[in-house]
Amino acid sequence: MAADALSSSSATVLVVDDDQGLSRLIQKALRREGFTAAAVNSGKEAILWLARNRAELMLLDLKLQDIEGKELVDHLAEIHRAVPFIVITGQGDERVAVDMMKRGALDYLVKDVNFLQFVPEVVRRGLTRMRERRRLAAAEQQLAASQAALRRSHEEVLAISEYEQRRFGQDLHDGLGQHLTAIQFMCHSLREDLAAEHPLLEAQAAKISEFLRETVVQTRALSHGLAPVKLEAGGLMEALRELVRTTGTIGKVKCRFRCATPVLIADSAVAGHLYRIAQETVNNALKHGHARKIEIELSKCDEALRLRISDDGKGFPKSKKTGTGIGLEVMKHRANVMGGTLAIESQPGEGVTVDCTVPLKET
Repeated sequence: MAADALSSSSATVLVVDDDQGLSRLIQKALRREGFTAAAVNSGKEAILWLARNRAELMLLDLKLQDIEGKELVDHLAEIHRAVPFIVITGQGDERVAVDMMKRGALDYLVKDVNFLQFVPEVVRRGLTRMRERRRLAAAEQQLAASQAALRRSHEEVLAISEYEQRRFGQDLHDGLGQHLTAIQFMCHSLREDLAAEHPLLEAQAAKISEFLRETVVQTRALSHGLAPVKLEAGGLMEALRELVRTTGTIGKVKCRFRCATPVLIADSAVAGHLYRIAQETVNNALKHGHARKIEIELSKCDEALRLRISDDGKGFPKSKKTGTGIGLEVMKHRANVMGGTLAIESQPGEGVTVDCTVPLKET
């Protein structure tokens, strides 16, 4: 229904009251103010009338002889004929009217000496409230649609980013990595040729071979970091174990992965986002927190996935607001795209704990 129809006095109002004389007087009062008014004298008649006609508003007597007002409202909702309504009640029944307003009534009228005088104004007020409710509902729908579109855009951006990283990682492994390995073998063969007659050159070739071996290892690690999660359901667990293994080789850092029961994730996108959150957290713990102990825990609980990463590093300084920085914002963004939440706790000198929870229905 258009908003301008509600703002005019031509709106159709259905009066439902078993007092025929009073219902006629209500009709006359509304028609004098320009409203289109119809009247019925029972709940059954109201149901039949609404099956054939349309009303913008219903004035409903709560104590009909055949059906109680609240039962009529529930029945109309069940048959998809619900109409915004204002309740009419006798003096002393204001509590019942207030209860009906909690059930959706726009307003209420008390049958007193001034009843008919106030009917048109209360109807106008009710129509105004309807208009505002519908405007609010439309705005909420538009906001929800915009948020959904924004979320889809974010998902597409992250998906493209993940695809490009995975492709680049595969190219590193299959292209540059293979070439470096071939050069390493050639260098090894060259060492054997030089060993007998040119020992000094053989020593230099040995150094070159050693550098090549380290480069191959770094290239493989880089390619794995760009494409860490396999498409299988258990890929995240394997990727986190590998992250822990490679992190544990750095200096004196002790890194541990805990997963009490297998956590299988069919959605590779969710698995990828969770891994990137863990990867970013570990990098922050090493680079900024100078952590010596890092623990990663993956579990299922209360119909949700939970990824928890904690360290014993320096934590966030008091001068820096917890959760700031591009990396942390990207982590929050990833959690939001999954429909989850990301909590970050930190105290200076007491390390950082990152807790990501994702509903299982999203996985």
